[in-house]
Amino acid sequence: MTEPEVASSDATNIRTRIAREGDHYVINGVKWWSSGAGDPRCKIYIVMGKTDPDHASRHRQQSMVLVPADTPGINVLRHLPVFGYDDAPHGHMQIELKDVRVPVENVLLGEGRGFEIAQGRLGPGRIHHCMRLLGQAEVALEKMCRRASARVAFGRPVADQGVTRERIAQARIMIDGARYMVLNAAWKMDNAGNKAARKEIAMIKVLAPNVACQVIDWAIQAHGGAGVADDFGLAQAYAHARTLRLADGPDEVHRNQIAKIELGEQAAAAGLAAPVRSLAVGQ
Repeated sequence: MTEPEVASSDATNIRTRIAREGDHYVINGVKWWSSGAGDPRCKIYIVMGKTDPDHASRHRQQSMVLVPADTPGINVLRHLPVFGYDDAPHGHMQIELKDVRVPVENVLLGEGRGFEIAQGRLGPGRIHHCMRLLGQAEVALEKMCRRASARVAFGRPVADQGVTRERIAQARIMIDGARYMVLNAAWKMDNAGNKAARKEIAMIKVLAPNVACQVIDWAIQAHGGAGVADDFGLAQAYAHARTLRLADGPDEVHRNQIAKIELGEQAAAAGLAAPVRSLAVGQ
C-alpha cells in the first residue's frame, strides 16, 4: 500500500494506477516498504492501486491484484534498511511497476474492494504487531534485571539503585497493562468483529509500541555502552519497536480515530447527534 510520493497514512492518496485493457490490467506505480519482497521465497505480490480514480467514493477507487514477482515490468529498485538494519532475508523493498500486465481474474474480491480487504487485514495484523512488541518488551525487562543484578556501580549493584528499581517496577506495570488491553482487543474482535473492535485495536496499536520503546530504552540505559551495540540485541529491538509506531498507521492517525469514536460514543450516550467518520489507515 505504501508509496514514496504521497502521505500513505491516508491510503486514499495511493497513486499507483491499475488500468483495465481488455482481459488484462496494466499497472504503473512505485511502492516502498514492501515487506517480505526481499525473501527469495516470495513469488506473489499483492498490489493495491486505483482502478477507478474518479469514483464518487474515495474508498471505492482502489483494488488489489495478484502480481507474480517475475512479471515483466517489475523492477526492484532498492532494499530499505531500518535504522541501518537490513532485516535479511525478509527485507523491505522499493519496487517500480512499469506497464506490468496481469489477467483481470487476478483481482481480489472485485474492483473497488481494495479498501475493504485492507481494513479486514489490518485489524488482526495490528494485534499481531502488539503481541510481538510485548514479547520484545518482556525480553528487554529480563535483560535489564540480569544486567542490573550483575553490575556494580558506586559500591553497590545497579539493581540496588533507586532509579533502577523504579524503572523495573514501572516496566512491569506497563507491560502487564498493555498485555491486558491487547487481550481485550483480541477478545472483542473474536466475539464482536473487526469493525466493533476498531477503537480497542487503535488503542493498543498506539500503546504497545510506545511501551516497548520505553522499556527497551530503559534496558539500553542499564547496559550502558553495550546497550547501543549489537551484543545484547537491544538496539535492533528498539529500532523495530520504533518502526512500529509508523507501520500499519502512525500514532497520530490512530489517536485521531480513537478520539472521534469516543466523541461519537459520548454524544450517543447523551442523546446528541454527532456523526463520526472513521479513518482507514495504511502505513
